[in-house]
Parts: sequence; C-alpha cells; structure tokens
Amino acid sequence: MTEMTITIIIGLMIPLLGTMVGSAFVFFMKDEMSERLQKSLLGFASGVMVAASVWSLLIPAMDMEAGCGKWSVVPAAVGFLMGIGFLLLIDELTPHQHLGTDKPEGIKSHLSKTIMLALAVTIHNLPEGMAVGVVFAGAENSSAHISLAGAVSMAIGIAIQNIPEGAIISMPMRAAGNSRWKSFMLGSLSGVVEPVGAVAVLLLASLIMPALPYMLAFAAGAMVYVVVEELIPEASHGEHSNRSTIGFAIGFVLMMVLDVVMG
Repeated sequence: MTEMTITIIIGLMIPLLGTMVGSAFVFFMKDEMSERLQKSLLGFASGVMVAASVWSLLIPAMDMEAGCGKWSVVPAAVGFLMGIGFLLLIDELTPHQHLGTDKPEGIKSHLSKTIMLALAVTIHNLPEGMAVGVVFAGAENSSAHISLAGAVSMAIGIAIQNIPEGAIISMPMRAAGNSRWKSFMLGSLSGVVEPVGAVAVLLLASLIMPALPYMLAFAAGAMVYVVVEELIPEASHGEHSNRSTIGFAIGFVLMMVLDVVMG
C-alpha cells in the first residue's frame, strides 16, 4: 500500500471523525444548546462550506480549463448548476425535517421526527462526501491543479464544520427525550454517508476524470445549496443573527487560510 493510498484512506475518514466529535457533545452538555451557540456554529459551518466551494472546488475547476480562454468558466458554471439541481431533487424526494420546524418536507411518510431530523442532515452530508472524494481523485491526477495537501486541507475543513453539525443534530435529539447514546449514534450515523459518497466517487474516478472540472463544480453547487437552503435560514431566523455572521466570517477565513497554507 503506497503512502498516497494511506493518506487518501485517512483523508476520507477525517470528515466522519468531525461528525462523531460533534455528536459526542451530548455526553458533556447537560442542557439544550443555547440559541447563541447554535447560531454561531451554523454561521461557522456556512463560512467553511462557502470557502471550500470557492477555493477547493470552483477555482481548480476553472484552472483545469485555463487553456480554453474565456470559455474556461463554462464547465464550472454548468457543474455548479447541476449540483444545485441535484440537491433540489434530493430535497423534493426524501422525507426529512429541519431543526426548528414542525413541517416535514419531501415525499410524505410515517417516519418519526427523530429519523426525519437525521435524514435532513444525512442527505445534506452527501455533497460534502462527494466533494472530498472528487478532490482526492483530482490529487491523483497531476493535471488537475490539486495537490494531495490541498485535498487533505479540504477534508480537514469539512471535518471542522462537521463538528458543529454533529452537535446541532445530537443535542436536539437528546432534548427530545432520546438517550445520550442514541442521540450520539444518530448524530454520528448522519456523517457515515460522507465516506460512502467519497469512496463511490473514487471508484468511478477513471470514468469521471475527463469530466473532473464539472464534478468539482457539481460538488461546489451542492454544498452551496445546503448553505443557502438550510444553514443560513436557520442561522438568521430570530434573535442573535449577528452571531451567525461572525461565525461565518471566522469559518470562511479559517478555510481560506487552511487551503492556501496547505495547498
């Protein structure tokens, strides 16, 4: 097993570890998460995802097509819109429920509120897993303008933003009456889809390599959809929305610096 293969395997698991760390907050926090903290974490996660979409996905997608001149933006634009459309379709078809609402979305079902809360996070974790998989696939291709260190930084950035996501899903489940272990497990399982999505992309790497610029932008569009559809509305609703703005700025700058330093 080569050093690159080992690095890729570790990189694929890093985001899941972030989700598990966040879900473990349920063992250390007695009360429900405060609104101020929740909004700060939502803003932070939004900032990380937007920065990752720009620096780790869209810019490399355009760099790969730099030889096409002014048309170099076309794959990035098309892929981005496809990513938005894909998540829109998933949202319409999958029964789920967002935090802070009592109205389920997607196809009607008889699933419990707990399961639908977990599904809401799970389906939105899919593009993050795909993003990690596609940047590692790009790192294996010398012409993709993506370094292995840059791919690792992407995985670390996603893991950092998964920490608040894990806490935001496990803490309300505990407050709803579930045991600490059940809340932890459901919060952690919501992140399992990320390495699954990443591995699926890597297994198809040889097929998607010609379309890598589109795939990079696709992952960016899917992640931005999650930010606009879920994270920002939840962070800006009600009082203390300035906390989410500050959290967004910190998350964005942190991911930007991490990408430049490690890239």
